[in-house]
Amino acid sequence: MELKDKEFLEYVVKAIVSQPEDVVVERTVDEMGVLLTLKINPADMGYVIGRRGQTAQAIRTLLKIVGAKNNARVNLKIYDPNAGERPRREPRPQRPTEEKIDTSSVENLSI
Repeated sequence: MELKDKEFLEYVVKAIVSQPEDVVVERTVDEMGVLLTLKINPADMGYVIGRRGQTAQAIRTLLKIVGAKNNARVNLKIYDPNAGERPRREPRPQRPTEEKIDTSSVENLSI
């Protein structure tokens, strides 16, 4: 009964990723509750996190429901081995300054 959350997470994530054989879930219990650490292939990270983190948030919500059913607090940590190695975006290039256009000939016209 206590491993339902781990089995559930493995089932859901393996259905999402393209390399299900690389999915590993580690379960630890402490005074704060249950912590599930998810390790996946770095190429599948985008599938699990989703656009703006929506998929990861949905998985966390489902895990909280599973935990509530078993009277436990369940948290999910997605392990990212490349967390500190992501390249930073280069700053946007400055727009060229606009050339001053001579409008002196148009100012003399009356409309």
